Amino acid sequence: MIRTVRTVAELRAHLAAWRDQGQRIALVPTMGNLHAGHHSLVELARNNADRVVASVFVNPTQFGPNEDFSRYPRTPEQDAEGLARSGCDLLFLPSVETMYPLGAESAVRIRVPGLADILEGAHRPGHFDGVATVVARLFNMVHPDVAIFGRKDYQQLQVIRHFAKDLAFAIDIVPGATVREADGLAMSSRNQYLSPSERSQAVEIIHNLRTMREQAAQGLPLVGIEEEAGERLSAAGFDVDYAVIRRADLSLPGGANEPGLVGLVAARLGRTRLIDNLEFDAPTP
Repeated sequence: MIRTVRTVAELRAHLAAWRDQGQRIALVPTMGNLHAGHHSLVELARNNADRVVASVFVNPTQFGPNEDFSRYPRTPEQDAEGLARSGCDLLFLPSVETMYPLGAESAVRIRVPGLADILEGAHRPGHFDGVATVVARLFNMVHPDVAIFGRKDYQQLQVIRHFAKDLAFAIDIVPGATVREADGLAMSSRNQYLSPSERSQAVEIIHNLRTMREQAAQGLPLVGIEEEAGERLSAAGFDVDYAVIRRADLSLPGGANEPGLVGLVAARLGRTRLIDNLEFDAPTP
């Protein structure tokens, strides 16, 4: 079984010993209920460091009042077993009181203006404030040399890159590839909420992202591509929040022929909200 610590003092004691040996430390922040996508991030961390710390913390400050914080799956024993198999050295399993010693409501928060307000931020107000705040706290507790984040949460990755650079964290932010099921559905802890029929429908997201990429390669107007994607998803039974094309930094592109474009989709099936993205210049997933 993997060694597990729950307090900052215990965590730092292990980290100090590794640093005394000159070892490079990687951090993989998670909210638990881990799947193969998370394990791939741990393996990537192992390739970038001598020691790997994974945190499992369901962060209350990134959930809105009508979101699924209370029903978010918590599987710490299963997570610990999976982390051990994937090469993690230490599991940090803090309480809310450890992460927010003055209380979550009184916590000092980090906000990334502009970038946190669009797309996901527009549909989940305050979400990225909570993400940036908890990640910054983990950075301060661990002081890792490298931190690993998945590309599936594309906007989150950009938010973290932005504040880490702006606040001068001396940490390499390394993105991990989105891991997909055999039919292309991006792995997510929320997939387990889908009914069998919804699970069959969910693959339409990646199909639409691939169509968006093909249409962009043909030079079609981006606005039309986005509108058609939304219509296709709605016809397939989704309640669509957005289906858009952006530059890598999430700014508006000038045209379909620009390099480095990314398609992003967020849509609901029943009670389950799914997100995915596709970098148009990347190999086909």
